[in-house]
Amino acid sequence: MAIQRCGWGEGDPLMLEYHDREWGVPVHDDRLLFEFLILEGAQAGLSWMTILRKRDAYRKAFRDFDPAAVARFREATIDRLITDSTIVRNRAKIESAVRNARVVQAISQEQGSFDRYAWSFVGGRPKRNAWTRMGDIPAETSESRALSKDLIKRGANFVGPTICYAFMQATGLVNDHLVSCFRYRQLSR
Repeated sequence: MAIQRCGWGEGDPLMLEYHDREWGVPVHDDRLLFEFLILEGAQAGLSWMTILRKRDAYRKAFRDFDPAAVARFREATIDRLITDSTIVRNRAKIESAVRNARVVQAISQEQGSFDRYAWSFVGGRPKRNAWTRMGDIPAETSESRALSKDLIKRGANFVGPTICYAFMQATGLVNDHLVSCFRYRQLSR
């Protein structure tokens, strides 16, 4: 019997691996949460597949997503990254990563961790949805709007409600695997 997955996780081996092993798994590591926040922002207007293919290059370019290291990036580093064809060469998105690193650092200092902050928007536990069709899954929710609003108030950008919802899905703050997907049951335990 074939394994049932969310439709978007089929096809490309890289996407299948991401779907089966990573998407929707609860993340409690500040560095990995920051990575997803930056990658979801970088993805705006592009396909997630594009970002997955560039993910290793992003890790190298953004110092393995160490918020403290990225927060120290200066104009010369940003100028160099704009010439790096292995990542998305968009000045606004690169500058956003630096700005958001500073916001994440401030949040961590204020609340003890970025993890504690991010999870507070879902009450500290994954929100389990029960979607039967891909078309049922919303692009944003009240929780993603609240996260977006707070991040923007703190000075972050490329963190609109849709980007924040994609971040929440990727990091397991919500379980948006279809109920027919084998990962839905695994992540609901």
